[in-house]
Amino acid sequence: MPSSYSSRDIEMNMFPIKEDSLAPASSYTMREPLYDEVSQPNIFGQFIDGFRRDPAQRITPKDPLDEIHATEAAQLYRPILARNGSYPHYYDLRQATLQTAQSHLARKLKGRHLQMIAIGGSIGTGLFVASGRALESGGPASVLLAYFIIGTMLYCTVQALGELAVSFPVAGSFSAYSTRFLHPSWGFAMGWNYAFQWVVALPLEIISASIVTTYWNPHLNKAVFVTIFLLAIVAINLCGVKGYGEAEFIFAIVKVIAVIGFILLGIVLNIGGAPGEGYIGGRYWREPGAFHNGFKGLCSVFVTAAFAFAGTELVGLAAAETANPRKSLPTAIKQVFWRITLFYVVALTLIGLLVPYDEKRLLLNEDVPAMASPFVIAIENAGIDVLPSIMNVVILISVLSVGNSSVFGSSRTLAALADQNQAPRILSYVDRRGRPLVAIMVSSSVGLLSYLADIPQEGEVLDWLVAISGLSSIFTWASICLAHIRFRRAWKKKGHKISELAFRSQVGVLGSWIGLIINVLILVAQFWIGAWPVDYTEKSPTELAKSFFLVYLAAPVVVLFFLGHYLWHRTSFIRTADMDLDTGRRDFNLPILIAQEKEERKSWPKWKKMYKYMC
Repeated sequence: MPSSYSSRDIEMNMFPIKEDSLAPASSYTMREPLYDEVSQPNIFGQFIDGFRRDPAQRITPKDPLDEIHATEAAQLYRPILARNGSYPHYYDLRQATLQTAQSHLARKLKGRHLQMIAIGGSIGTGLFVASGRALESGGPASVLLAYFIIGTMLYCTVQALGELAVSFPVAGSFSAYSTRFLHPSWGFAMGWNYAFQWVVALPLEIISASIVTTYWNPHLNKAVFVTIFLLAIVAINLCGVKGYGEAEFIFAIVKVIAVIGFILLGIVLNIGGAPGEGYIGGRYWREPGAFHNGFKGLCSVFVTAAFAFAGTELVGLAAAETANPRKSLPTAIKQVFWRITLFYVVALTLIGLLVPYDEKRLLLNEDVPAMASPFVIAIENAGIDVLPSIMNVVILISVLSVGNSSVFGSSRTLAALADQNQAPRILSYVDRRGRPLVAIMVSSSVGLLSYLADIPQEGEVLDWLVAISGLSSIFTWASICLAHIRFRRAWKKKGHKISELAFRSQVGVLGSWIGLIINVLILVAQFWIGAWPVDYTEKSPTELAKSFFLVYLAAPVVVLFFLGHYLWHRTSFIRTADMDLDTGRRDFNLPILIAQEKEERKSWPKWKKMYKYMC
């Protein structure tokens, strides 16, 4: 065969090549893989070598056919971002799209990893601890309504994300989709907003974990535990995406078992299974009541609910590091419904039945910092001695899990921003093991803020960290829904059929509109709550300003990022005719796969068809 060969020849790429000429002075050679074992460096040498960049990694295609395709796509999708092509700060969308599509991240996540990330990936302080603050602010009915509304919106959002992520498993996921399908400056704002959300989540979760340790001994030095937790999280992320996936798999199993166990225990306690307590039923819904602080109380719960659900979208971010996204992602996406229903709605319904909203231990304070979890309070009220400590261990594991996810989420987003020329290029450094090494170290270094856990104002530090990260998710989710709506419009306009998509949102474009509208209404409600809080007549102007930014701090951050990028690059809105629907898209040989799946489904019993549709 000729000496040039396609980069698509997997076996030729994996092994060294040996060449034998067919005849002297012949231009033709026989090329075949050389399967002889190659001597490996020692363990220390392999460890050091793993941190180096792979010299074979290329952003631009090496194969001649790929170069032809790239040239054709570049002509088809003309540069559209600068109002004037000669503008000195021109932003090249085509290059940014190509670089995120040609990511060097390791594709080692399996289906079981994605499923557990989807089911239990973000179960942490938002559910186990912050739900107590929400219960005190709005009452049990407000908590149930707010979490149900956020859950409904999120189900629609994740379905839209699944459709985009299966078709375009690119680095950066939703921030890249905003850049490609909405507006490059908005993609820049969403990318940095999401990176900020997870960067500050790391010290937030580690501080929370150090607070949990004081449950057993209030006089413990928190700095010691901060060091242990931070080193553990950094070590897990330095093990690469497979290490992260295995750790999250174990963490999620623990959390899922704990929540299911609490649900069963909660039912027993409510119907009178606790000694001396008797039947509880809906007692606390009648006295002190189902609602607290009226409609404003309900609206005030939304930020806490959004913070609790933050991280569900990590499934989409992990698509770029998944071996087979078409097979793994749909199953993980569908299981979000069960996570919302079982782990949040059912668990918090029982919390509302077992803990009154006027319980003094719900508010985090210096006297009882580790008893703020309503889950622990419910068990303690039943007079069970051992279970509160077990529940606190679960909370500790959950907090570390979310801290682990925060490094994963922020590092991948920073690396993708660098690939899109929206962050310093050094952040896109990916070593031989497929780790965004510099981005991981930058994200982890922010964890040093966790040492603020030992100062007396730790509660105020937690409030500001939650303020930065809480509302950020709303902007991210709204952008995902809008990007899906715009993608579907461009898909139809360019003559494609919905049946050509590898995975279709079960709620379609209508679901994305519902998700977008709910997100916008939440932003409006939060502005109202921030400007005119429940007790605004009793607060000074300084206290009102502080109250507003504690609720709405993410909004000015997003606006500043958007305006800064827009004024510098003078980018413009992406029209549907100009959208690139080809770069980074996986076709998966769909006609053949769909035909095979139809044949396979014919032999399924009805229960299996229903199960596969839901899960």
